[in-house]
Amino acid sequence: MASNHKPSAARPASRGGMGLTGRPPSGIRPPSASIRVATGMPPGTARPGSRGGTIGTGGVLSSQIKVADRPVTQQGLSGMKTGMKGPQRQILDKSYYLGLLRSKISELTTEINKLQKEIEMYNQENSVYLSYEKRAETLAVEIKEFQGQLADYNMLVDKLNTNTEMEEVMNDYNMLKAQNDRETQSMDIIFTERQAKEKQIRSVEEEVEQEKQAADGIIKNMSPEKQVKYTEMKTTNEKLLQELDTLQQQLDSLNMKKESLEAEIAHSQVKQEAVLLHEKLYELESHRDQMIAEDKSMGSPMEERERLLKQVKEDNQEIASMEREMNQKYKELKKREENMDTFIETFEETKNQELERKAQIEANIVTLLEHSSRNINRMKQISSITNQELKMMQDDLNFKSTEMQKSQSTARNLTSDSQRLQLDLQKMELLESKMTEEQHSLKSKIKQMTADLETYNDLPALKSSGEEKKKKLHQERTVLTTRRNAFKKITEKLNVEYETLKTQLQENETHSQLTNLERKWQHHEQNNFVMKEFIATKSQESDYQSIMKTVTKQIAEYNKNLVDALHSMSRN
Repeated sequence: MASNHKPSAARPASRGGMGLTGRPPSGIRPPSASIRVATGMPPGTARPGSRGGTIGTGGVLSSQIKVADRPVTQQGLSGMKTGMKGPQRQILDKSYYLGLLRSKISELTTEINKLQKEIEMYNQENSVYLSYEKRAETLAVEIKEFQGQLADYNMLVDKLNTNTEMEEVMNDYNMLKAQNDRETQSMDIIFTERQAKEKQIRSVEEEVEQEKQAADGIIKNMSPEKQVKYTEMKTTNEKLLQELDTLQQQLDSLNMKKESLEAEIAHSQVKQEAVLLHEKLYELESHRDQMIAEDKSMGSPMEERERLLKQVKEDNQEIASMEREMNQKYKELKKREENMDTFIETFEETKNQELERKAQIEANIVTLLEHSSRNINRMKQISSITNQELKMMQDDLNFKSTEMQKSQSTARNLTSDSQRLQLDLQKMELLESKMTEEQHSLKSKIKQMTADLETYNDLPALKSSGEEKKKKLHQERTVLTTRRNAFKKITEKLNVEYETLKTQLQENETHSQLTNLERKWQHHEQNNFVMKEFIATKSQESDYQSIMKTVTKQIAEYNKNLVDALHSMSRN
């Protein structure tokens, strides 16, 4: 044991020590060309203090190792034996695992560097591709321009070869010029309309901003409780809008899924037949459930008979009550109709009487006015009138004015009564039509109920028909279950074939290459579209043809005005 082993006086020097002058210990032998590695262990992974070399130079690790951390050997701390040839026992300590970790980390760093280089190469290729794409687009525009010029030159050569006259060429030129002028005018109109629309949009945006500011002012002027309530309602509104967006997205995805499934069903005849059979099966199952519910709800024949008799009694009571109401309404309508008839019969007479009375009152008013005018003239002529005569005249005037007001009020009352009676007549006609409709509907209900009573009285026939229907439904159910099982087997077989084909397709290298190429193609198409949009916007921004035309036109007009002014000055 290591604890019972007594250390001798002539203890050899520890590793790294040089106590003896004779043969050096095995741990501090001078290295030859390179440090000797322990047998059976990878280089650089020797445990500290063993025959893997000294601490300063050997192994991958360069960390300082304390003597206290030295593992206990079989000899303990008393001494050490000389090295033996052959494989030794290996102890996988901390340094060994650290070395492994560092080797793996170095491999990972090399792989990361490799991937970064590949990414940089890919980015360089992408940038070069974009530059080449831009160059190709510019060259394509130049080619189009040169092709147009070449077409013009070819047309000119054809005109020269065919000996066409100058007039035809000028006619063509004039036609093209007129067409170009029309197009420029239309472009100017479109430009002005666009400016007007932009102004309108700006004004609308300003109005919206003003409304927002006004709303903010109203919110600021609110009480704190209302502001808190407003913020809560605003947050709930935003949440509801987000939920609406998510639900709309889900609905769109479900609609797309539905469309794709419908397209798949439309392409395969087997799926169409399966869908039709499922629909038919659902209808038959619902019909079966309905029949089962009716069968469960049906009791014994006596109970059914009592239930039907009770229902018939209730229906008869309802019919009697409705007939009573109809009779009462009919009596009221009859009274109103009689009143309306009497009013209509006497309307012309009363109208003539009132008109005569009105004419008489108007004549009286005219005479009174004449009389009053004559009296006024007399009062002007006569200097002095007695108080008694003046009082009599005032009384007469008041009496006649009250009579005139009474006649006007009676005329107004008569017109209002006539309008009210006309409305009552219209209402009575509507009620009469409704009553006739209700009467027809009740008669049809009574007929149906009598027919139902006749059918329900014959209970054996009902039972036999129900049993026949039940048998038919059971037969149909068995047939449909067999067909459903057959279709299930077919669908399972088809699903297995589909899964196998799907796995084969996923394992196929050409398919994976095609999917990768499709993704690259989509990426390139997207870049192409973005670049085309960018070029189109920049070309629109840098389009100076319309401005050049307007400027040349204005210069020509300005020159013309100058020439006209000079001519007028020379004449003067």
